[in-house]
Amino acid sequence: MEIRPIISALMRSKVALILIGLQIALTLAIVCNALFIISQRVEAMNRPSGVNEADTFKIGSLGFGTGFNTKNAISEDLALIRSVPGIRDATTINSLPMNNSGWSEAVNMAPGQKVPTTVTAIYFVDDHGIDAFGLKLVGGRNFKPEEIAYREPGSVGFPQGVIITKALGEKLWPGEDPVGRQMYLSDGSQPPQTVLGVIERMIAPWPGNFSYNGDRGVVEYSVLVPQMGAYGSSTAYLVRAEPGRRDELMKTVEAKLAESNHSRIVKGLQSVEAIRAECYSDDRAMMIILATVILCLLTITALGIVGMASFWVTQRTKQIGTRRALGATRTDILRYFLTENFLITTGGLLLGALLSYAFSLWLMTHSQEAKLLPWHYLPAGFVCLWLLGQIAVLGPATRAARVPPAVATRSV
Repeated sequence: MEIRPIISALMRSKVALILIGLQIALTLAIVCNALFIISQRVEAMNRPSGVNEADTFKIGSLGFGTGFNTKNAISEDLALIRSVPGIRDATTINSLPMNNSGWSEAVNMAPGQKVPTTVTAIYFVDDHGIDAFGLKLVGGRNFKPEEIAYREPGSVGFPQGVIITKALGEKLWPGEDPVGRQMYLSDGSQPPQTVLGVIERMIAPWPGNFSYNGDRGVVEYSVLVPQMGAYGSSTAYLVRAEPGRRDELMKTVEAKLAESNHSRIVKGLQSVEAIRAECYSDDRAMMIILATVILCLLTITALGIVGMASFWVTQRTKQIGTRRALGATRTDILRYFLTENFLITTGGLLLGALLSYAFSLWLMTHSQEAKLLPWHYLPAGFVCLWLLGQIAVLGPATRAARVPPAVATRSV
């Protein structure tokens, strides 16, 4: 089929050609970038926390009585929780992965270091912390009971022995075993901390916006500190149940804590799975919005192609009849409109490729989380919109192919 006559025919309707081309270009740019954003959100939401989420839950205590002793309450509560049949372990906590609230500290390799090497999340636990969280110890050892201390309110220093994540160890000592190495938490004015053990993974409480100097990998940097503490008279515990018994034991633990001490309020009962769902609720909402936008854009683009093709079929009815009278088959007419639409779509897609990267660069300048659009999104977008265009024009093209040769003899 000759391409030049098709192009010549298109140039007689430049306004419609430009409008539908721009529509296709904008659709490609927005759809590709929206799909990339959705894929990034899915990747973030599926990031493993390192914690046994299926069997764990948190519960808190807020003392209000004049005789309430927080330090004693912690020891009594832990003993009580661990004695409940079906409870595997429990520990005090100051925060949780994906909790969106917690403690972070600068990490230095030498005292007096002006610019920190990186930052890390801080988790205060006892010697039951690794088992309660369901963490995997991959190097060194766990805390010993005699190393656990009570963190007094207002304390600024840290114990000399800590446990770190594998990612943090690789950041501080690339390719080397971190166990036995020393680092400085905060400004380095206090004695250094020695790495006693290494856990495989434990992400920070803020998986969505925790970064340092553009390094998003800090979400994997965590330090376990062997201290139990409280915020005033408020304490929190992480409890790990035997597999399949979490929901059953949540209410049991809540009731036993409430009965054991009437000078406090038991609050904040929540599974870690629920914490994950809450943490990523905004991401899910954004994904739904973007998916809706994509669907609407593709629908509008398809309707635009249908409308344009239908208009041109109506305008060219006598011309189509003349071609049929001169020997063109229905297949020739159908192929003509499909080719015409393919050329229009291709022109719009080429412009859309430029707009896609322009939009991606704009997003990078306005968001630290944004990344450059990967190249493979464009070929996928091209194929999808080519198919969409051909399917959309198929109806009007089929109608054009049914125009009888006799139409050419009719006067207008």
